Amino acid sequence: MTLSELHLTLLISGAVLLASIAAARAAHRVGLPSLLLFLAVGVIAGEDGLGLEFDDAQLAQALGTAALAVILVEGGLTTRWSDVRRLLAPAGVLATAGVAVSVAVTAAGAHWLLGMDWHLALLLGAIVSSTDAAAVFAVLRSLPLPQKVTGLLEAESGFNDAPTIILVLVFSTATADLPGPAPLLGGLLYQLAVGGTLGVLLGRLGAAALRHIALPATGLYPLATVGFGIVAFAAAGAVNAGGIIAAHLSGLVLGNAKLRHRAATRSFAEGAGWLAQIGLLVDPGELPSAILPALVVGLVLLLAARPVSVLACLVPFRVPWRAQAFIFWAGLRGAVPIVLATFPVVEGVTGARDVLNIVFVLVVLFTLVQGPTLPAVARRLRLTRPGALRDVQVETARLDVLDADLLTVTVPPGSLLHGVAVFELRLPHPTVVTLIVRDGATLVPDRDTVLRADDELLLITTPHTREAAERRLRAVGRRGKLARWLGEHGSPDPEPATLARTE
Repeated sequence: MTLSELHLTLLISGAVLLASIAAARAAHRVGLPSLLLFLAVGVIAGEDGLGLEFDDAQLAQALGTAALAVILVEGGLTTRWSDVRRLLAPAGVLATAGVAVSVAVTAAGAHWLLGMDWHLALLLGAIVSSTDAAAVFAVLRSLPLPQKVTGLLEAESGFNDAPTIILVLVFSTATADLPGPAPLLGGLLYQLAVGGTLGVLLGRLGAAALRHIALPATGLYPLATVGFGIVAFAAAGAVNAGGIIAAHLSGLVLGNAKLRHRAATRSFAEGAGWLAQIGLLVDPGELPSAILPALVVGLVLLLAARPVSVLACLVPFRVPWRAQAFIFWAGLRGAVPIVLATFPVVEGVTGARDVLNIVFVLVVLFTLVQGPTLPAVARRLRLTRPGALRDVQVETARLDVLDADLLTVTVPPGSLLHGVAVFELRLPHPTVVTLIVRDGATLVPDRDTVLRADDELLLITTPHTREAAERRLRAVGRRGKLARWLGEHGSPDPEPATLARTE
């Protein structure tokens, strides 16, 4: 690659990145899953759009696998264990037996209605059998649904990726004869057991390391957290175990550990997961011929496979019929099936390119149908209550909407901030100290609270007063509460050892 080609590639890649971020914002405003706009950005950037060539099969497999790992780690990091632990049994049945039922019914429909051979039909059924939590909760974020319903959907979406991906890999590599039930079951158990064990162990190792190691920059914590998830994925894959379940469980352990900067870590993981959804492999010129097969398979999946699997799996757990009806309608498909559809393409399976186009069109069409109707369906089933209190999103911190900045300040040893009361800081209005972390404990300060060395302060200010607030903190840190009278105004100092560190 020449230097000019490198510049052009970086230009297109940067434009795709920025357009994808803008797409996420636009999708949030119009109430659609961001997946749709991310896929559109990928198609526009492809060969029929901006001309970004993407024909290398090995590169496609590598990028698809890496994107899949990021999506699975993000799913684990953003899942709250407290919401899903009581629902492990029904979610586990949905993620295993439910997937098997869905694959069988969908494959039967594709075989009898479209004339697909059983191998390709089973492959297609396995690819589209997993649900996507990100697509569902992008729409349901503002709905006051029962916790059992949202928790069950989230747990199912997190757990059903592993058996689905294992089935896709088995059907993709079995180009001659399909394996018998015993080898298939043995392989599944090995991958789930070893992959799950490695995921939990590496997740705990990562949590212990991040809890006891002070990194020099806040931005390194999200990178390190996601890095441990990627290591779990790769380590399990190296021993032919389930890297998928390893990535998800390691993310689940890390996301629920009491680590520093959890909000920033989750935000970073969500952003990385969104960007991993960009669809570059699809040729728009091939999509029209896939519309009818996608509609047929999608209708079989939506009206037969999904209801049958939900009914068969949840009736023993006495889940109310209204909740079951909503769960089967909320079974959105997302980026994972599109990534999985690239696996048989790389393996050279006959008809795999047609399967990829069918899956892409199916995901787009049925996300457009199901996504916007989910709030109406929830209300029609009387699962939401008008005026009901909604969960507070305490870690999303939409400071851009509030036009505010969040600052953290550490009082280093030797700083003259030690011994100063909060009211003596005389911070510019409307800056306020909202929280102090001291010796591992948190306290909400009042005006008379006295600061101590090693205190970590959390402040809220505005962009207009942030510089003045930082100057005041530096001034008090250098000369004490009488800094202004002593001629100290907190200008930036190249010797930061005696200053309060602000981030």
